[in-house]
Amino acid sequence: MLRILREAPRDLDEVEALLDLAFAPGRTALSSYRLRDGVPPLAELSLVARDDYDAVAGAIRYWPVRVGAAGAAALLLGPVAVHPTRQGEGLGALLITESLDRAADLGWNRIILVGDEPYYRRFGFSRAAARSLDYPPPTNPDRLLARALAPGAFDGVSGMVRRWEDDQASGSNPASA
Repeated sequence: MLRILREAPRDLDEVEALLDLAFAPGRTALSSYRLRDGVPPLAELSLVARDDYDAVAGAIRYWPVRVGAAGAAALLLGPVAVHPTRQGEGLGALLITESLDRAADLGWNRIILVGDEPYYRRFGFSRAAARSLDYPPPTNPDRLLARALAPGAFDGVSGMVRRWEDDQASGSNPASA
């Protein structure tokens, strides 16, 4: 039996070990990590799946980002990882679905990720939704995907996906920006 829980400080080492196992050693050199640098993941949306032995079997994190000169608020999904011994059980899909529901409940309306469209399409992500977005290099633009959690959420939103600046976040609800 799996339990889906908010990631807690005690989970940090286990989650980082899982990410190291699931991704290439150079994962932190990717442009997505530059967008995350100095910005904490959103605690409400960062989840872990713990198994019967209380081990982290999967994890997902989200980060706030800005889009374009207007600074439209969006979520950057990722990383999402499942332990190799638990892959093929639907755990990644469970984490994504649960976190998307939570993001919508919190009022977020735009989500961006870099990934494989054939996999993420079933969760509503598409390259078409991200056509007006740019992403810091080196990123293959065909892997930039987006999903609106509210109708028209990407209408008029265009430009470079950029790092969330702390001064923009103070005193405001990022989901409503």
